[in-house]
Amino acid sequence: MGETIIRTEKLRKTFGPTVAVKELNLEVKRGEAFAFLGLNGAGKTTSVKMLLGLVFPTSGEAAVLGRPIGDREVRRKIGFLPEHFRFHEWLTATELMRMHGRLYDIAAKQLAERTASLLDLVGLGRFAEKRLHGYSKGMLQRTGLALALLNDPDLIFLDEPTSGLDPSGRLLVRDIIKDQRSRGKTIFLNSHLLSEVEVICDRAAFIKQGEVVEVRELQKLIEGDITVSIRARNLSPDIIQGLSQWSTPIRADGEHLTINLASELLLPEVVRYLVSRGVDLYSLSPKRLSLEELFIQIVGTEGGL
Repeated sequence: MGETIIRTEKLRKTFGPTVAVKELNLEVKRGEAFAFLGLNGAGKTTSVKMLLGLVFPTSGEAAVLGRPIGDREVRRKIGFLPEHFRFHEWLTATELMRMHGRLYDIAAKQLAERTASLLDLVGLGRFAEKRLHGYSKGMLQRTGLALALLNDPDLIFLDEPTSGLDPSGRLLVRDIIKDQRSRGKTIFLNSHLLSEVEVICDRAAFIKQGEVVEVRELQKLIEGDITVSIRARNLSPDIIQGLSQWSTPIRADGEHLTINLASELLLPEVVRYLVSRGVDLYSLSPKRLSLEELFIQIVGTEGGL
């Protein structure tokens, strides 16, 4: 993968006695779709605000697009769709886009062309001259996505981009993200729809209590990690403990075991191990580990998504 687009080292943010981000160490490469996952209150929003230069860190270092965070020229190359946004409802979508385009100093002719093109892209072309106060939540979400792409950014932050969208809208967002990535753009995505993340993203960072606890390549998740349900007899504590060479954690309940393997290629080894120790093996059912299951394993469920 290419050059580093986002790099943080021991990035920390406190608000008085409250630690919002404990120690963020992160590296995102050019051209990848990168997911930023964690429970509510884990520090995701504060981390993104620091990367955007909207909040100053308490300590630590960070660079975005090769420059220190907050650099004004770098901001011109960044697109951002926040989770909670408020638009000027008395404007039409076209007027809103043109207002933001002037803030970017985009030439009038180019701005008009780009506005029409992006509103068509997100399915709002025929509503371009309608006042925003008449838009549905999904239509406003599409408007926000068009705005995030207005300046043809190199780096795009998307915070819950499919919120309020129906299945066709989610598919549209997925296709747009894939197209941007194919053009060499970098996507930094925060979403609670883990099934979408699993399809869209190349890698995912899991953040817990203000620090990244693990980074996974999602293609390896799809091709590798599996959960195996086993039904067997004569499972002594020592035999179960011996399975830890392949799996952690191990869940045992009488004749039923659940283990996690890094690859289905390990299944024959597990079977040989159990049979050689006199275990009566009745069934073995492998299932690929979903991103949602991996999320729960890594960060837990306390506080909910």
